[in-house]
Order: sequence, then structure tokens, then C-alpha cells
Amino acid sequence: MVSTIAKKRGFGAVLWDYLTTVDHKKIAILYLVAGGFFFLVGGIEAMFIRIQLAIPESDFVSAGVYNEIMTMHGTTMIFLAAMPLLFALMNAVVPIQIGARDVAFPFVNSLGFWLFFFGGIFLNLGWFMGGAPDAGWTAYASLTLNSEGHGMDFYILGLQIAGIGTLIAGINFLATIINMRAPGMTYMRMPLFTWTTFVASALILFAFPPLTAGLAMLMLDRMFDTSFFNPELGGNTIIWEHLFWIFGHPEVYILILPAFGIFSEIIPVFARKRLFGYSSMVFATVLIGFLGFMVWAHHMFTTGLGPIANAIFAVATMAIAVPTGIKVFNWLLTIWGGNVKFTTPMLYSVAFIPSFLLGGVTGVMLAAAAADYQFHDTYFVVAHFHYVIIGGVVFGILAGVHYWWPKMFGKILNEKLGKIGFVLFFIGFHLTFFIQHFLGLWGMPRRVFTFLPGQGLELGNLISTIGALFMFVAVVIMLINIIWTTAKGERVSSDPWGDGRTLEWAVSSPPPEYNFKQLPLVRGLDPLWIEKMDGKKGMTASEPLDDIHMPNNSILPVIISFGLFVSAFGFMYRQEHNWGLPVIFIGLGITFATMLVRSLKDDHGYHIHKEDLTDDDDKGVKA
Repeated sequence: MVSTIAKKRGFGAVLWDYLTTVDHKKIAILYLVAGGFFFLVGGIEAMFIRIQLAIPESDFVSAGVYNEIMTMHGTTMIFLAAMPLLFALMNAVVPIQIGARDVAFPFVNSLGFWLFFFGGIFLNLGWFMGGAPDAGWTAYASLTLNSEGHGMDFYILGLQIAGIGTLIAGINFLATIINMRAPGMTYMRMPLFTWTTFVASALILFAFPPLTAGLAMLMLDRMFDTSFFNPELGGNTIIWEHLFWIFGHPEVYILILPAFGIFSEIIPVFARKRLFGYSSMVFATVLIGFLGFMVWAHHMFTTGLGPIANAIFAVATMAIAVPTGIKVFNWLLTIWGGNVKFTTPMLYSVAFIPSFLLGGVTGVMLAAAAADYQFHDTYFVVAHFHYVIIGGVVFGILAGVHYWWPKMFGKILNEKLGKIGFVLFFIGFHLTFFIQHFLGLWGMPRRVFTFLPGQGLELGNLISTIGALFMFVAVVIMLINIIWTTAKGERVSSDPWGDGRTLEWAVSSPPPEYNFKQLPLVRGLDPLWIEKMDGKKGMTASEPLDDIHMPNNSILPVIISFGLFVSAFGFMYRQEHNWGLPVIFIGLGITFATMLVRSLKDDHGYHIHKEDLTDDDDKGVKA
């Protein structure tokens, strides 16, 4: 995972390098490791849920612990696993795809990661400090305000910290994609993964502030006795639902759009054909992003908004099926007539299409408000969103990790183990969640920790649990694959798949710290492919060889994030302990003092001289 230089330097030096790094490729590895860890934690929580529900009247965990596990499973998987794993791929790939040397703000990029990391750690500390969050991952205000102990405080404060990290990461990607594109890289020449990152970052910019505001009000209600959501004091609990879902529904598209981008990168490479209908794919991406904000109240059909509001949101929800359908047909037409090579990334990409389609169909069923009164709060809904999130997002992440792993680490994952893992995961996924549609229709409610025998739910739940076990084994196989590849894997060239079309396959694997010796000249869509067709080995340079300016490493992002982490404990224990208030000020003092140091100290970075660049010809622009 680390370069040969790092191996010689010893563990301490490598650790310090990763703590202080501002290089987007190392930050990608940090996101990958942290997101991978939380994915395993969320997966173990999911296994506990399924073991508890395998048989009727099970007493594997108590009702209270079940609520904690269920809450933390949802929260961990969405905020601490899916998002960072997508950020890992964005960080690793997007700057190179647009021909940039780094993101627009490398320091802010590092800060974004450390805020997410400390927020995620804080969120999970509840397990060890008197109780985890237990009001469901949506944290509905009526449940949150009545939740005993500090579980929900961990949720509120942890998500605030992690959310700031996500927000600044989104702003950074927007600035990068708008300002840092190589000469010739117009918007309509950008790869689709860059496009989907761009739209998802715009969604982050508009969706996270409502969540931040909502969480701030919830914090004030719980810790300072205000009355935003407390009906007894004149508040309104439904307003929380609005604020949460104005964030929560775009969040689904923040997750799924980058996954769509990943498939749009992988399918052309292994079908050995250019992507069918590029401009319509871009149009569909932007339209999904726009419509994603128009549909939040479909999560609230049963709250009594009235028939007109329900009808408007139902129609808007169904409208999203149109751009999504455009995408599906374009992927199918890209594969059609291609010389298809079924590697592990391609298997995940092809399996995604029918899996996601089923999630989409059940989505349109749930969008019909009248029908939703029947489906609401049953396992039918659980099945629907797992088909979208696993069949779409997780398949996308697994495809992307297999696809770009050689670019990130210079070694290709074992294909045999990859394919075994894929088969087990695919079978396990459909076994787990297909039956849940029927369990829902047979009357199994969501969020219940047990069920009675003789209600016709035994077999369905047992099948579901067996499927979850399959998925668990598949993830273990992937871990073995990663360890084996890291230890024994063969080094690969700049273009290990042999049919790379975009700029990231024009630089060495792993890329040098400056990405490109000379910024490439982009002559059209799929720029590397154009150069290959002209018989060239690598990209044509757009500038003469010159010194390269690089940013200095910095430990300040870690200290800023740590300060907020400390102050969160103060906010939580302020009412019970007299040390709460001083801790708030100490934590915020650390954060603001560090920010002041950053502001006052001019850090001009350093230069890599062109004399040093000419030594290693295998790096830089040439393939």
C-alpha cells in the first residue's frame, strides 16, 4: 500500500506522512481504509440484525440493544461507509481524469477527511460510553427528544462534525472541476465519473446545510431545552422530518450518481466501445440531480400533508425514472455489439443493471401515494432501498475499487478471488432482500426486533438471514484478496486493463506525487484513446517541462478536527458535570487557535525542479 521509499523509512515515518499529507492520492487511501473499516462495522451490525430475526421470538439481543444496532447500522453504512468510500474513489481519480496536479485546496481536502474521521469515531464511542444512538438512523424528533442517556447526543454531535467535513470536501471538488481542468478539457469532454462527482458535489452543497440546521436545532432542544421540535412547548416534530428529508433524499442521489459514473467508466473499457449517448448521459445526470431535490416529501406521504401535496410529490418522484431509464438504455447499448471482457469490475457493472432496475420499479410503486399507505413502514420499503443502495451504490463501490485498485496501489487484485467474491455477494444480496418484498406484503413491519410464530414470516426471515451470511463470506474473501495482493501481487503498468480511455491510465501506477510532469493536451472525449488511435504511447503535452509547485504537508487539519472532537464531549456533559463548559472552550480554543496559525503563517509550499523530473522517465505523461 505504501511506496518502496516508505517501506525503508519505518512505520513511524509512514504514519506521520499519512497524518500530515495533503496529497489527494494519499487522502484517497485514508478514505478507503476508514470507509472500509466502517463498512465492516456496519456489516457486523447488519449480521446481528439478521441473526436476531432468523427465528421467531429470538432473544439474541434485547429490544433496546436491537434499536441501537439498527440505528447505528443505517447511520454507519450511509454516512461512514458509502460516502467515504465514494470520496476515496473521487480523490483517487477525479484530479487525474481532468489532467490536474491536485485538487483546488489540498489543505481543505485533508481537513475534510479528518473532520469526517473524528466525527465517525465520536459517533461510535456511544457503544463504549453508556449507550449508542437508538432513535433510528432518521433520528425523528419525537423519538430523539425522548431518548434516554447520551446515545442521541453522540449521533447529533458526531454527524455535525462529519457533516462539515463532507460539505467542505464537496465544495473542494466543485472548485477543482470548475477551475483545474487541463487545456482542451471542456465540460463536454469530461469523463462521466467526473461529471457525476461534479453534480453530487453540487447536491452536497445544497443538501447538507438543511441537515446541519436541523441537527443544530435538535441539539439545542436536547441540550439547552429549546422548543423547535417539542410539541409540549409549542414546537412541531414534523418540521424535523422535512429538514431531514430535504437532506435525506438528495443524499440518495449523492450516493448513487458517483456509482452511475463508475459504471459509465467501466462498461466502455470492457465492452471496448465508446460510451453510447454521452451527451444524453450528462443531461440525465444533471436532471437527476435537479429532480432529486423535488421529491423529499415522498418519505412523508402518511404524515397528513394532504392529497394535493402528496400528488405533486408522487408525480415528481415518478419523473426521476425517466433520466434513470435513459442511463440504463445507454449502458445496455454500450454493451450491445461490444467485444465484452468479463473482468470482476465488469461483472459488478452488468449485475448492477437488473438489480438496480428492480429497486427502481419498487421505487415507482412506493411513489404512488395511495399504494404507499399500504407499503409504508413494512419490509417492502426496506427491500426497496437496499436494492437501490446495495444493488446500485455498493455494487458501484466494489466495481470501482476493483477497477482503480491497480491505479491506486500499482498491483491488480486477484481476478479468481474477485469473481468468487462477486458470485457469493450477488447470490447473497438477492437471497437477503428479494424475499423481504414479500415479507413486507405479508405484513412484517419495519424496525421490530422480533415476531411471533405462526404468522407466515418464519421461512422468509430465515432465507433472508442465510443470504446475509453469503454476503458476509463474500466481504471476507475480498479482504483476503486485498491482503494477498498487497503481499504477493505483481506490479502493473500504467494501463493494466489494456483498454484505458481516460487520462488516469496515462500516468504511472501508482501516480507520482505531481500526477503529470507536463499537463496533457486534451483533444476530445476519451483523450487517451484518441492518442492511442494515432499510434502514440502517451498524451501530448500542452506545456514545456518546468518546475512544479507543490503544497507542504501539514498536521493542522488533524489538530483542528481534534479540537471539535474534544469540545463535543463538553457539549454533551455540560448539564451533568461542571467540567463540561471548560472542555467546550478548550476544544473550540484548540480549533480556532490552529485556524489562526494557519491564517497568519504564510505557507508557500515547495518546488520540484525540472532537473529532478527528467530522471524518471517511467512517470509523468508517458504511458
